[in-house]
Amino acid sequence: MPKPFTEQEREYIKTRLKEEAKECLNRYGIKKTTVDELVKRVNIPKGTFYLFYDSKELLLFDVINDVHDDIQNCVIHGLQALSGNIDSEVLAEFLFSFYKKVENTFLLKILTNGELELLMRKLPLDIVEEHLAHDDLIIENILGIIPHRNNVDIKYFSGALRGIFMSMLHKREIGEDVFDPSLKLMIRGIAIQLTEEQND
Repeated sequence: MPKPFTEQEREYIKTRLKEEAKECLNRYGIKKTTVDELVKRVNIPKGTFYLFYDSKELLLFDVINDVHDDIQNCVIHGLQALSGNIDSEVLAEFLFSFYKKVENTFLLKILTNGELELLMRKLPLDIVEEHLAHDDLIIENILGIIPHRNNVDIKYFSGALRGIFMSMLHKREIGEDVFDPSLKLMIRGIAIQLTEEQND
């Protein structure tokens, strides 16, 4: 039986597991990342892993959420730095730049190859629902920074922004030569609708 850990040891092991899981996601993706590989990298017994996570999927989803939250927090801080000088054009360009940043993470790859969908199926429903609710909360925080019309339904705009993100999975079908301008057009449509009261 694995020995009990101090709070400091627990924090260290969890941090290391997440660091190595992120590295494995970048290098191997979801399917090829195994618990055996993770415990080898962190230098802990396999039984210790299950003191921290009930499954590989829960650890990987934790890491995916961290990257997801880092991107969204960058959006929030970037918008705050604009100091209220936000109109639909500025907002559209700003959001476009962050969608493009996702291309430099493992997120787009695991979405494109279908691994994220398989991962989500293995997660408890309450964890998935909590993630979606958290998304809506982040969108609400973003809307709090952006001058927007009063009757905005956060869930619809959150869904629309997710929909635009999902369109990145179909870059080839949309046409690689027209994808970026098309992405900008969709984002601009949302930006105009968010700020249309300001433009009236």
